Amino acid sequence: MRDKVAVILLVVLLLSLVVLSTGCGFFNQPGETPAEVNRDHARMLRINQQEMMADIDRTLDLDQPSKLTDKHLP
Repeated sequence: MRDKVAVILLVVLLLSLVVLSTGCGFFNQPGETPAEVNRDHARMLRINQQEMMADIDRTLDLDQPSKLTDKHLP
């Protein structure tokens, strides 16, 4: 029983080391070039930044004109 636990722990340790050493690069899509990966990352960063700015504008009420004036604002 004690030997089985030791073997199971050793297997789990080895598998975790394999997964940690390969990182996310192990799960890339086949046939994807580094340029495509960089373009996708840049696109995701740009979209995330736009969404974050929209959230900040909505939180600070900067996404619509103020209602403190009676003048018509474009």
